[in-house]
Order: sequence, then structure tokens, then C-alpha cells
Amino acid sequence: MKKILAILLALVMVFALAGCSSTDYTAQLDGIADSLESVQETLETYIAAEETAAEEEAAEEAAEAAESAYSGELIVFAAASMTETLTEIGDLFMEANPDVEIVFNFDSSGTLKTQIEEGADCDVFISAGQKQMDQLDITADESVNTDGLDFVISETRFDILENKVTLAVPEGNPAGIESFDQLAELLAAGDVFLAMGNEDVPVGQYTQLILEYYGLDEEELASSGCITYGSNVKEVTTQVSEATVDCGIIYATDAYSAGLTVVDSATAEMCGQVIYPAAVLNITSNQELAEAFLEFCTSDEASAILEAVGFTPLA
Repeated sequence: MKKILAILLALVMVFALAGCSSTDYTAQLDGIADSLESVQETLETYIAAEETAAEEEAAEEAAEAAESAYSGELIVFAAASMTETLTEIGDLFMEANPDVEIVFNFDSSGTLKTQIEEGADCDVFISAGQKQMDQLDITADESVNTDGLDFVISETRFDILENKVTLAVPEGNPAGIESFDQLAELLAAGDVFLAMGNEDVPVGQYTQLILEYYGLDEEELASSGCITYGSNVKEVTTQVSEATVDCGIIYATDAYSAGLTVVDSATAEMCGQVIYPAAVLNITSNQELAEAFLEFCTSDEASAILEAVGFTPLA
């Protein structure tokens, strides 16, 4: 464009000077200068407009490409403890991908595993425990995947989060519970009412390990009225929030979301690490979208949401 401008200006000057006589040479030069300035301004305006239009067109094409990168419905089964955080992350993903609709199913990992096994549609599974994922993974040890189930695309499986098992109390802590050590003593004496998850729920399984750590008999405690159960961690959390129990064993993230007081946290020695595995299932109808969503869950933006409630991102 700049070369074209220079050539046009030179041509205007040559033709204009060719028609000049010596008597009006100066006047003609002044006229030529004005004409050249006008031509230059017109050309520069035209060039600027063309460049702006090209930039706007490129931006629109990029935006359209981004919007159409992923589309369709994505069904995500996830542990109940991820309800608030994953919903927020899902909203961000859909905002960035307007042609995508995410349908969440939050429940205990054991219930979700059973639903998948029984034929429920599911693209992505995020479990609060390795056991439930292993039971669907053909590459897992046969002692865990006893039915030889094959639902997990193994190369998409990874550990996405870590949580903590905590001892939470109702507002005001009426029973004065201060630690797991004290809880064990009160349970042995029959002087406390504890809420815990069912045996098929990861948080319940972690609680069983804590009871074993202290040498307590769960069945005996339940029959004596010291323990009540919840079908998932949200139910246990609600029991503590409503003060229908003296305390409950729940995840740190659920205690945070419910505004409950945590008086103690279980160590790895007591119940192991609380690791959440994630994977795309081989029954998915949109593997590319499923993998993109899991990748988004490991982004800085998603990690900040998870960390804010107490999760530790691992990917």
C-alpha cells in the first residue's frame, strides 16, 4: 500500500509539472502540493479503513471458531462433595462454549458407579474414591473389579483432586467435641451421637478406617445407638448442620460449604489419602468434548475455585 501511495504521488507531480509554463511555475507547484496532500490523506484513510475491516473480520472468524470448537450435551457423574465447585466450573466451561450443555448428576460415588453399571448415560465420571473407579476399570486389579466391568477409557484416567476427612460439629459445639481422640473415647463410653456415611460411600469407608484405627466396633456402636448413617456426604453434612447429631465425619470441602466448624482432621495414617480419580467412559458419545471438559477442570481458573473450598488440585 505504501509503495502504491508513493507511485501515485510521483505520477501526479510528473503530469502536473509537464503542463506547467515558466511564468506560472510557482503557482502550479503550490497547487500540486495541495493536490498531493489531499490524495495522500484520502489514500491513508482508505488504507486504514481496509486494515480495520480486515482485523474485525479476523476477530469475528476467531470468535466463531472458538464458539463452534465444541458442541453437544455432556453428562457428568461426580461425587456429591463436588456439587458446588463443579457446578461453578461447568458454568464457566459453558460460558466459553455456548454450544455445550453440561448435565450433572451428583451423588455418592457408590450410587453413581451402580447407575453406570446398570446402563445410565454418562460421559465423565469423577469419584471420591479409587475403589468405585477401579470397579469400572478393566485394567484394575481383579480383586477390586470382581465383575470384570469395562467402562473406563484407561488412558483418560487421572487423579484430579485430594480432599481431607474432618470431624465437624454443629454451631456452638454443644457436645464439646474437640478431636478424633476424644471422639473415640466418647464412642467407647457410649456418650456421643455420630453421623457417618454408609459403607458403600467413600466418606463412610474412610470413617470405617478411622474406627478401625481406634479399635472400635462399628456394628456394636450402631446397635447401641451411637451412630447414624447418611447415603452420601451431603446427608451427613445436613445432619450436623441441623444439630440432630453431636458431630459428623465429612470432607473438609463440605464443612466449608456448609459453614461448619472443623475440630480435627484425620491423618493419612488413620484413613489414607482421599484421592479423587476422573475419567472419560467408553460409553460416551462425545469423547473429544469429555476430554476437553476434564482438561478445563485442571486449568488455573478451575483450580482456584477448587482450592477456595479446600480441595488440593493434583493435575
